[in-house]
Amino acid sequence: MRKLTIFALAAGFAALAACGREQDAPEAGEAPAPEALAPKAVLDAVIDSAHRSEEERARDRYRHPRETLLFFGAEPDMTIVEIWPGGGWYANVIAPFLAQGGGVYYAAHLDPAASARAGALVAAFREKLQGDPALYGTVHVTALSDPEIAPPESADMVLTFRNVHNWLNNGTAQENFHKFYAALKPGGVLGVVEHRAPEDAPADFEGSSGYVKESTVIALAEAAGFAFEAASEINANPADTKDHPFGVWTLPPTRRTSAVRGTEDPDFDRTKYDAIGESDRMTLKFRKPLGADGALLE
Repeated sequence: MRKLTIFALAAGFAALAACGREQDAPEAGEAPAPEALAPKAVLDAVIDSAHRSEEERARDRYRHPRETLLFFGAEPDMTIVEIWPGGGWYANVIAPFLAQGGGVYYAAHLDPAASARAGALVAAFREKLQGDPALYGTVHVTALSDPEIAPPESADMVLTFRNVHNWLNNGTAQENFHKFYAALKPGGVLGVVEHRAPEDAPADFEGSSGYVKESTVIALAEAAGFAFEAASEINANPADTKDHPFGVWTLPPTRRTSAVRGTEDPDFDRTKYDAIGESDRMTLKFRKPLGADGALLE
């Protein structure tokens, strides 16, 4: 099945030359050069590929991977660092996307020595992505707790999805944003997706609820040296009232029914929360300035 998937992807990419940048047409039967691959066309092929499970696809309507990565400006020849990729939902899109253009994927993961659970998660992630270079391309696994998440100024883009609340809780948020800045080339992009708290929420609502204010994320990024570039409502969910009994984890996909992680309350009615879907999310784009004068890419 995996071989069939790869062949199907290759066949799809061979038809992308017409969508790419202007260049000489390839010879008959010749796959387009990486520079000819238009990001949207590559993403379409990857997102629709059979290597993604039905469970993964079911979340696309809440997470909008195509629109989100295009908003951030992802291209298949980039070096992209994903922060805390977890089980690899986004990695299963980003790494194959980069593989088609000769790009490089870094996963700044949990510290595998932090716990048995973290060690098992990182080991499974390595086995899956590093064990299939034909699909996932060049994959490097580091740890966010490392002094460097990637070689200094080597990355075109750093991306983090729904993680900032964790760093606010453990006191590492500002340190982590400085690491993102160090890994990026001048002019590189930081993309942040996070559960969005109301701006008038009390300070103790952030982090503990899983929701974070946009102003908090912007302040963290700017304190690390980034310039705020743009925001998008791609991942907004107006139905999310953000007043759930167990924070954002009451909603799918976690669907918590108790204040105690892993404990289920059989009498808890999930209907209302399942109807909301996944959380309301901010989608923010920042850029590392170019040069001493702080000028940005046009």
